[in-house]
Amino acid sequence: MTEVSLGMPQLPAPDYPAEVRARLEADAKEIIARYPGSRSALLPMLHLVQSEEGHVTPTGMRFCAEMLGLTTAEVNAVATFYTMYRRKPSGDYQVGVCTNTLCAVMGGDAIFEALQEHLGVGNQETTGDGKVTLEHIECNAACDYAPVVMVNWEFFDNQTPESAKRLVDDLRAGREVRPTRGAPLCTFKETARILAGFPDERPGAVEASGSAGPASLAGLRLAKGETPGPKVVPPRGGEAPASAGRPTTPTGEAPDPHPSSHDAPRKTAASDPDNPTGPVTKEGE
Repeated sequence: MTEVSLGMPQLPAPDYPAEVRARLEADAKEIIARYPGSRSALLPMLHLVQSEEGHVTPTGMRFCAEMLGLTTAEVNAVATFYTMYRRKPSGDYQVGVCTNTLCAVMGGDAIFEALQEHLGVGNQETTGDGKVTLEHIECNAACDYAPVVMVNWEFFDNQTPESAKRLVDDLRAGREVRPTRGAPLCTFKETARILAGFPDERPGAVEASGSAGPASLAGLRLAKGETPGPKVVPPRGGEAPASAGRPTTPTGEAPDPHPSSHDAPRKTAASDPDNPTGPVTKEGE
């Protein structure tokens, strides 16, 4: 009789090497001590194990379950619910392109399409050098700077297809890249450790955290009765004058606005049946 493989991971999951286990246990106990109930520590614990291997492995879930007195099924249910927990190996830099409503209208779909072609990868896929994982993501609450690209959860505002391609090229080449706002970039593993609640010990990193810019405060100024500035977006079917706060070309003409996904739909959204996306059902898939 031929044995049939169902593609399930081997159970029980292997444990960490002894020295890794000892180090993670010390960190885990520090996390657990922050909470009145140990199971409340699960979310930062998942970030902790993700900082070890770059994604949440069956070994990491087993470790969380043992430390918190949970079943692996309970841990797996949480790890598969939140998209910030990766279920398969990924790159040093998670490049997320917002394709939700406003970013899409302002050109997010075009950016995502351009990066797929430029990097030669699809959604949630990683470049061959292991540097960049590309994905389209939902709203980052930065609509005032649309279209927005995030790298390891740091903001890169007001992007275009060309600026986004330069960004990923710099990341892959190891050149210094500075977010529009927020702390300097670090690797995804380092980011995961910070999200687990451990301090960012890089000199000046905390002080570099940004604040709200002019676009973020526009609504507040209107609420206070202040006179709004000139409109920078032309009405549908018309063109705003070059002097209306928009950059101009050397000839003094206003450049073309970002393409709108309503005027020229692009097949990059999760709702597009030709480009289905969904949760990873098993390790490595």
